[in-house]
Amino acid sequence: MKQIIAMGGGGFSMEPENLALDRYVLAQTGKERPKICFVGTASGDSQDYIDRFYASLRTLDCEPSHLSLFRGHTAEIQQFVLEQDVIYVGGGNTRNLLVLWKEWGLDLILRTAWEQGILLAGVSAGSICWFEEGVTDSIPNSLNPLICLGFLPGSNCPHYDGEPERRPAYHRLIASGQIGAGWAADDGVALHYVGTELKQIVSSRPNAKAFQVRLSEQGVVEEAVAPVYLLS
Repeated sequence: MKQIIAMGGGGFSMEPENLALDRYVLAQTGKERPKICFVGTASGDSQDYIDRFYASLRTLDCEPSHLSLFRGHTAEIQQFVLEQDVIYVGGGNTRNLLVLWKEWGLDLILRTAWEQGILLAGVSAGSICWFEEGVTDSIPNSLNPLICLGFLPGSNCPHYDGEPERRPAYHRLIASGQIGAGWAADDGVALHYVGTELKQIVSSRPNAKAFQVRLSEQGVVEEAVAPVYLLS
């Protein structure tokens, strides 16, 4: 079963005291002790980010590891990735992430992993990357459209409530036709896809929401969806 869990924000990197989203990701594998691999390409494989991943995930019933392209530890990237149950992609610069993944062939490896039933997950850049298009802050002081991997249909905008410029930028890009309709997610919200269909929306925060955003004859409209609240 192909699964992607795209988080607008939250998880161990934003809420180390609340690992509800991370527990949810692990539970969807159906494994007692799933292997979960962190990919920190978007942050330049920040050692602090990697350390925080291990500090949090080692408190859960799983086998954590990480894949670094900047400080490589294996020449057998495909074999290593396909041995995992979850690939968890961190936040950072989505544009750099996509360029490096394509150079290393990791984009194709991840598609193979997804098609073989390895769960793909991620936060912020690790959410945007799976869609056809995303709203990215990869260029300093601006929000721009970005062509992404296209595993999932439509566009994606994370941090919808966490960064005040996100909502108006997403509306502007949709209104101008620079980006297609899609889903925005508040911090703490995760969009859970099975195949290419949105199965469920969950949240680690009680008042956070997801929004389906599209262009109509009246302009840009958004429909709020209350997620299933996950107790921490």
